[in-house]
Amino acid sequence: MKENTVLEYNTERDLMVIPEYGRNVQNMIGVALTIEDKEERNKCAQAIIKVMGQLNPHLRDVEDFNHKLWAHLFIMSNFELDVDSPYPVPTQQSFRSKPRLMDYPQRKIKYGHYGKLAEDWIEAASNLPEGEEKRILSVKLANMLKSSYLIWNKDAVDNSVIMKQIKEMSGGKIEVTEEDFTDTNEILRTLRKSKSNSITSPKTNNNKRNNQRRKKQK
Repeated sequence: MKENTVLEYNTERDLMVIPEYGRNVQNMIGVALTIEDKEERNKCAQAIIKVMGQLNPHLRDVEDFNHKLWAHLFIMSNFELDVDSPYPVPTQQSFRSKPRLMDYPQRKIKYGHYGKLAEDWIEAASNLPEGEEKRILSVKLANMLKSSYLIWNKDAVDNSVIMKQIKEMSGGKIEVTEEDFTDTNEILRTLRKSKSNSITSPKTNNNKRNNQRRKKQK
């Protein structure tokens, strides 16, 4: 190493705004900022956009791929790059402004372990005219509540409690009987099977099928 060589460490350089593009892209943008002729500056910006796209091919699956690249270009230039963009030029203020607070529902859920959707479905079923459709839906809702109950309390479930609660939540418009409920053990088996399938990887399933094929071929 020559004696006059001066090492430059990353800790001594300016921070990269979006590190995923690397130091070279950040330097290219720095060069573009120094170009006085706007036509040349536009050509430089187009070249930078192509490089950014090549460095991040996974972004090609993202909707508005080029729009995102141009937005990143302006962000990395600290919104100081004056070039012609095919998209609306973002401003520093638009990225610093706080998002609008979301309006959360103020309605209180009486039975939290069932959730708000369950209450909405029961309300919708309550408004149905008396008949077979309402009857079938009522039985399905009762067993859905039982399944939700068992998720939180797997030791025991009293069908009479759910019968009382569904009648209460429907304002007396939905009534079910003991015979309408699915057996507790059957529901628990279904829940265990569903949980087991959710944690089994596709690779494991493929290996299992391949092993079964090999056994059949033998």
